Amino acid sequence: MAALGEVLPGSVARPEISKWTVHPAAVTLAPGDDAVRRPVGASSFTNLKTGLAIAVPLAAAAVRKRPQGRKVRPMLAMTKTSVSNDTVKGAAKVCAECGYVFVEDDALFCPKCGTPRTGTLGVGSKKAAPKAEEPKKGYFPPQPTPLLDSLGDEGTQRIRSMSVPELKQLADEVRWQVLDAVSVTGGHLGAGLGVVELTVALHHVFDTPRDEICWDVAHQCQPHKVLTGRRSRIYTLRQGGGLSGFAKRKESIYDAFGAGHSSTSISAAVGFQTAKDRLGRSGHSIAVIGDGAITGGMAWEAMNHAGGMGSKMVVILNDNGQVSLPTFYNKVKQPVGALSETLAGTQGLSIQGDIAKFETSSAFQNARQFAKNATKQLLPGQLSAAAAKLDEYTRDFVKTVPFRGSGSGSKGELFEQLGFYYVGPIDGHDMDTLVEVLTNIRKDHEDGTLQKPVFLHIKTKKGNGYEPAQKASDKLHAVQPKFNVPKGASDKPPAPKPPPFTKIFGDALVREGERDDKVVAITAAMPGGTGIGIFEKRFGPERTFDVGIAEQHAVTFAAGMAAGGLKPFCAIYSTFLQRGYDQLVHDVALQKLPVRFILDRAGLVGADGATHSGCFDLSYMGCIPDMMICASADEAELVNMIHTLAKIDDQPTALRFPRGSCYGDLVMPAEPRFLEPGRGRICREGRDGKLAILSIGGRLRECLKAADELEEKYGVSVTVADARWMKPLDTNLVGRLAEDHRALITIEENAIGGFSAQVQQALLEGGYLDGLGKTPVALRSMVLPDRWIDHNDPQLQYDDAKLNAQHILQKALALLSRVGVKVDAKLAG
Repeated sequence: MAALGEVLPGSVARPEISKWTVHPAAVTLAPGDDAVRRPVGASSFTNLKTGLAIAVPLAAAAVRKRPQGRKVRPMLAMTKTSVSNDTVKGAAKVCAECGYVFVEDDALFCPKCGTPRTGTLGVGSKKAAPKAEEPKKGYFPPQPTPLLDSLGDEGTQRIRSMSVPELKQLADEVRWQVLDAVSVTGGHLGAGLGVVELTVALHHVFDTPRDEICWDVAHQCQPHKVLTGRRSRIYTLRQGGGLSGFAKRKESIYDAFGAGHSSTSISAAVGFQTAKDRLGRSGHSIAVIGDGAITGGMAWEAMNHAGGMGSKMVVILNDNGQVSLPTFYNKVKQPVGALSETLAGTQGLSIQGDIAKFETSSAFQNARQFAKNATKQLLPGQLSAAAAKLDEYTRDFVKTVPFRGSGSGSKGELFEQLGFYYVGPIDGHDMDTLVEVLTNIRKDHEDGTLQKPVFLHIKTKKGNGYEPAQKASDKLHAVQPKFNVPKGASDKPPAPKPPPFTKIFGDALVREGERDDKVVAITAAMPGGTGIGIFEKRFGPERTFDVGIAEQHAVTFAAGMAAGGLKPFCAIYSTFLQRGYDQLVHDVALQKLPVRFILDRAGLVGADGATHSGCFDLSYMGCIPDMMICASADEAELVNMIHTLAKIDDQPTALRFPRGSCYGDLVMPAEPRFLEPGRGRICREGRDGKLAILSIGGRLRECLKAADELEEKYGVSVTVADARWMKPLDTNLVGRLAEDHRALITIEENAIGGFSAQVQQALLEGGYLDGLGKTPVALRSMVLPDRWIDHNDPQLQYDDAKLNAQHILQKALALLSRVGVKVDAKLAG
């Protein structure tokens, strides 16, 4: 009999397996009873044995205990539909440890208990699955966590039965757990600390995971992960094979919607709520978005749509006054944008909380509904509409006049006009208020007394509960491992590291700004991450523009500047420029405007994972007419390329460079030189005409390492070239390499369709692949694989992508063998 994970021969009939689909069905339960998701239509099973094998774990996995006296909402019954035998390919459908039923096709671990999925990762059906790993210890003093311990890795059910005092204690325990875990793993910290109370309250009030919570960006979701069955793996955050630093659907059913980029949560929550409405399901969809993310235009598009269609979803604005990274630096003393001023102020939050409790209460909502119905019947149309607005204006007056600067009142009218019921602002760290207001909102939607989306405005402190974070200028947005460990007198100072490429760029841009006062810099809420903060320190806000998390605006804003006679450098991470692609095509390239795009974080980016990898820019920019695109192989090239882009003033240009430290072993140019567009360089001249390697960007040194090993061990003298430019491509260099060598390999830190496609096109058009009159050059390309590469150490990521020196060596040997070139086996031995 074939083991799980093996492919069955075609002649063996595979039993029909049932696939479960969700349909609404009412379940009547007394308070305190167990709610079990039971299949309906059991008599229709075509294979009783198979049906029982699936139905029993399904029922076991779905048992849910509810607190005594809590209103039980309709549960979801399950019905069966048949699927073809090809649906099941070896991975188990049910967790062998806890009975969880997998809904994710590509999950390697059980989202509930962390057990490896039978039939994957070499785990067989007969081998006992390992227990979830016990929590490790970090670098914070141990602290008792009895309530957190009581949750285990079972999910959020027990939280819903806790009292408010218990929820407060649980929040303290979660905050310690986040601090202790991040002291081991590093990564985002301040944002997570700021939403601990909100996260606990959400999982207490709402029926997660059935009620979806969509975390915007999701860099704040460590408390959420601690509470949703992943505490035992929380010390693996951002580590290879461990938990992601962001929400990830295949990691847990509690991660309703994946994130990493900004301003997506409201659109997703509206989509979830619409799906519920269309399919007749009950429940709630909640978006949690920060005051930085809400500066993105997509958030306002979603609110405009949600309000217009009357979607009964909830938007929670987590307003901590931290818009950019960092928000306050150099001469910048105020958060960017007018919206931050609109939302500013924390006066009177205690009384505002009481007002929020009242205006979300059933009594108030019923009174509002009665008054609206009465005015519709008794007053003409225009007067009825005016009376309906009186409710909003009265609430605005009560909130605004006594508490000037609270961020409420007339400021909330902005959201009311979009069709939302605005509540707040309230203290996001006041558990009593959070629980009562969220409960009221949930009931208002369930009872139908509120037939529109709700906008709940909460005020929080980034880094709350950890004094060093409160004092830090960036509120400890992101930290290194052991961030809390004091340096002892006996500790050896760490060896100095070369500066990051980002700093090299920032310093080079300052020098260009000193040469030409038309040079200006633009960033989309990332002055620190892009190096634009270095430029701002030298020239101030008069020549530095932070537009907030608004990449589309940043690109067209730069286009307008270029059309107006300035020389804009628009610095945006490679992954974030994807968000401004139409503007890049329509507003910049089509008009041939000289905007200079600086794409940091090109290639794989380590612990931030797939959401932040810069894998596609050579592909998505290479197909745009009139774009000039270069990639620096090292820090000296980066300085020269910045200077070159500053001199090109008749068409758009782009420069990409990787994340991380530069090499630190090069003599930097005293004066940068202009690099002729479309002109590459030979970095290593081969002698035997067997193989050439053509690189663009950061893989050049790996190519040189592979070339050295090929000569030392195999006697093959390899030519290595750096293209420098993808557009315009150095066709003379490409032709020479093809003409003079039996084989050619291109390599890039980009997906298929990028640099290699440009080289192939040039070779095809040049006749180098025809084989007419001479042997054609044998061509191979090394690109990022056509799959997502998860978070890990960058070196290991490139191992996974097979783009390191040893992989170039293997590709070269295979290609040389293909064309009949024999290597020196004696040297190889």
